[in-house]
Amino acid sequence: MSEKLQYDDRVFNQSPALEDYNPFASDEALSQAVRVNNGGWVAERASGFAEILGRAETLKLGDLANRFAPVLKTHDRFGNRADEVEYHPAYHELMRLSIEHETHSLAWKNGRKGAHAARSALMFLRHQVDEGSSCPLTMTFAVVPSLKIQKEIADEWLPRVLSDRYDPRLIPATEKKGAIFGMAMTERQGGSDVRANTSVANPVGPRGAGREYRITGHKWFCSAPMSDAFLVLARTEGGLSCFLLPRFTPDGRKNDFHLQRLKDKLGNRSNASSEVEFRDAWALLIGEEGRGVANIIEMVRHTRLDCITGSAATLRRAVAESINHARHRRTFGKFLIDQPLMRNVLADLCLESEAATALAFRLSRSFDEAETDEHENFLARIGTAVGKFWVTKRAVAALGEAIECLGGNGYVEESAMPRLYRDIPVNSIWEGSGNVQCLDVLRAAAKEPETLRTIRAEASKARGENRDFDLFLDRLDTELSDLENPEIRARRLVEMLALALQAAVLIRTAPGFIADAFCRSRLGAGGFSAFGTLPADADFRRIIERNLPVL
Repeated sequence: MSEKLQYDDRVFNQSPALEDYNPFASDEALSQAVRVNNGGWVAERASGFAEILGRAETLKLGDLANRFAPVLKTHDRFGNRADEVEYHPAYHELMRLSIEHETHSLAWKNGRKGAHAARSALMFLRHQVDEGSSCPLTMTFAVVPSLKIQKEIADEWLPRVLSDRYDPRLIPATEKKGAIFGMAMTERQGGSDVRANTSVANPVGPRGAGREYRITGHKWFCSAPMSDAFLVLARTEGGLSCFLLPRFTPDGRKNDFHLQRLKDKLGNRSNASSEVEFRDAWALLIGEEGRGVANIIEMVRHTRLDCITGSAATLRRAVAESINHARHRRTFGKFLIDQPLMRNVLADLCLESEAATALAFRLSRSFDEAETDEHENFLARIGTAVGKFWVTKRAVAALGEAIECLGGNGYVEESAMPRLYRDIPVNSIWEGSGNVQCLDVLRAAAKEPETLRTIRAEASKARGENRDFDLFLDRLDTELSDLENPEIRARRLVEMLALALQAAVLIRTAPGFIADAFCRSRLGAGGFSAFGTLPADADFRRIIERNLPVL
């Protein structure tokens, strides 16, 4: 008689959670990108911050802040307007932690060379915990150049903006040690076409820069509506203009800023995006009437930089999760990471992550040096639109592949992957979708041809080091010389510009086995297709080992 089979109810062959690790010390590509872009002095500080961010309890905050989404409270129980958003305590803890570590302010408070790259490193790490609460941090960081346009406004608000104190109370900013900023540009009839805006602003007394106005109208998207103040676009006699609109008026009353509803979004759920209405709301004009787009675009340009950095950060988190799973999960007699085809997929995702990170930090350096170097100034202006188009778009595709690496375990909500997948498309949409970025590149090239020559010159610094790259630059030159139907061809052109920049920075800064594999797979005459199609002689082992998260 045969022996009865016994069922083993132990749990085995499941990968451990990726937690209690240091996401800075585990990321050679990030460390290198920060160092070569003059921010290496932040390494010790970044590693200490990463130690906190990688803890299980900190990662749990990101989950909780999204699981328990913000709730709108339009009125109190007596029927009075409240216009408040209530957040889970996890959201506030993430905000406190981030502001105390100067993720919003380091670039402006530190006069050292590479301050933007150093600040991007902190934000890159912080972003991997939660995308949604990064939004108010980004806007508070990005508002600084626009505030500086109006000196008396900057003198009052910058000390609060650059503070390392987080105060979520709904009270006048004059009673706070720190303040955060939001932005309200788009309207329901126009979206990215802000010149279609209908909100109007009328002067209280004399009109002009720094003067008081009253705004009436609406905004279809207002991010972080519990901010202490907002930059707002509205029409004046002189044209579309930029205003600072605080939550409270100078006499301590709540401003006539009313929350209509919160957006029920695909992702980014810890961040409360809202529809708002202004009913004769008090505001101050920044700059001259009619200069609204030019004055707010400084804020937009800096938020676009964070869109690139944020997409690179979320992609890095997803790649780390994929590798962590593959190195512990056995299938068909081997660990997944040792299966040839899985190694190809993982290595390909690593290349995409490294290229995104490298470009994000190269652009951060251009922001650092834009005031003193014309080449860097042009690169910051056009390169940001190019990177915003490409990195944010590629990251969406890469996240889908990363989920597949985990199989069913990556598709369930207990995993971090579904949240990352829902979150990442916002970066390609917010501050101008792909077509907007491409049209911005065309407009810049037409208005200032030097902008395209700058990208060409930047890429040419790597010429002669890789045959695939050199041939690709020749094809890029042909594309740039073709003046037929530029708008129809805009996406192809901007894609090529982005790939040229990514390849150039990898050739000049990354190990040869990284740059070579990237150029062969992305720049070859046949182009590239699905992830996991690297040539058979690529150095899969070294590419993956360079990206291993260290528990």
